Amino acid sequence: MQHFSLLDLSPIPEGGTASDALSNTVDLARAAEVAGYHRYWLAEHHNMPGIASAATSVVIGHVAGATRTMRVGAGGIMLPNHAPLMIAEQFGTLATLYPGRIDLGLGRAPGTDMPTARALRRNLSQEDTFPQDVQELMEYFGDDPGPVRAVPGTGTHVPVWILGSSLYGAQLAAYLGLPYAFASHFAPAMLEQAITMYRTTFRPSKTLSRPYLMVAAGVCAAETDAEANRLRSSQILAFSRLRTGNPGPLPKPVDDVTEEVPPMVLEQVNHALSCSATGSKATVRDQLRRIVERYQPDELMVTGMVHDHEARVRSFDMAAEVLSDLKELAPAV
Repeated sequence: MQHFSLLDLSPIPEGGTASDALSNTVDLARAAEVAGYHRYWLAEHHNMPGIASAATSVVIGHVAGATRTMRVGAGGIMLPNHAPLMIAEQFGTLATLYPGRIDLGLGRAPGTDMPTARALRRNLSQEDTFPQDVQELMEYFGDDPGPVRAVPGTGTHVPVWILGSSLYGAQLAAYLGLPYAFASHFAPAMLEQAITMYRTTFRPSKTLSRPYLMVAAGVCAAETDAEANRLRSSQILAFSRLRTGNPGPLPKPVDDVTEEVPPMVLEQVNHALSCSATGSKATVRDQLRRIVERYQPDELMVTGMVHDHEARVRSFDMAAEVLSDLKELAPAV
């Protein structure tokens, strides 16, 4: 494992506002830079009452301006929602303002429900143009894009990642010779298959000579296992409500989630969030070590939704201490 990084969904806490969430994001980003996180990614979601990072490139610029050295980027931009040229201009501008610090992770899903997807795109084509759109976007970042230029953008060579939670993204990343990030923090089912496919079929490219794999994991660390489990209940409740069609702000923690979530839903949520580490520093160390040893990622990205901002910052601080120790534990193959 060469690096460890952080994914922030900029959660809007129950009883708080989007302004609170964005302020907390900047504060967390500054703390993450001090703690040694390599990169700080934000994700595109729409029509989500509990997530404030819908205008992802705007928030990325805000975070990059509030930090000094840490890489900042998208994990990711849902490319079907946008014209490639528009994203090239946005991220070309970011790379011009913050040279050498901007990443662009690309996803194929809409990042929302279908009515909102229609509102974003106006019409939904049945044709899957994601591979072509990725290549078009990368050309805009090159030195000779052709008759249509992204200004700023041309010549910035913004690093492009493929994101995914299935074999599709693994195949595409391998074919294009791009780094690959798997969304195992909420969809771990096909993680091992995707890793094998990506690493065995990878084709070297101008930008990457060998596979580079990022694995995502949830984390919630506190002084005791009991306190960490209580803090994590907010994320379990939020995910459960999303699964049952009732999304909202990030709930306050509860002592017993079984009183709030039906057993079948809770089972599904626990499976979806199973690639994670929750507990005291010692417990989190053991659980993250097992993830690193099992999957041997080049980079581990952690994420976590904690209602109390100070507790959230402390959780990521504790995780960084653990990950610093594990950093060289299992070199990727």
